Amino acid sequence: MEKRNKLKKNNLTSAESKVSKLEEPEVSYNKSVKIIPAVKNFTYSEFKKIADKAPFTQAEWASLLHISERTLQRYAKNNGSFAPINAERAMQIAQVINEGKKTFGKTELFYNWLKRKPLMLEGSLSFESLTTAYGIQLVLTQLGRIQHGILA
Repeated sequence: MEKRNKLKKNNLTSAESKVSKLEEPEVSYNKSVKIIPAVKNFTYSEFKKIADKAPFTQAEWASLLHISERTLQRYAKNNGSFAPINAERAMQIAQVINEGKKTFGKTELFYNWLKRKPLMLEGSLSFESLTTAYGIQLVLTQLGRIQHGILA
């Protein structure tokens, strides 16, 4: 019995001594999250540059950005800054619009294609697909397939 206790004590002390000999860098968890500069000061005038390229209505933009139409109007009135999550969504949609224009030649043709609820391998797409990050990725995937001649 005494041998077991000695072994346990020796194992603990040797394990403790190993841990104390390790020299790991300190990790600081108190650092604040840095916001990407492009998203940090995303104002209505920057949003307007994106919105002018798309045939979306103000109500459609509000639903895509998950904000009310009234909030969009308020941002327009005083060139307000968007919340980072809304700014990021607007930039994702700008990427989709650019890919749609690249694929179809005109953003209006892309918009009409999306409104017709096109079929794809994973199901069907719709304008509402642009309201989620997953839906945006599906639209980009389908546009890539069309660009490469894979129409399924």
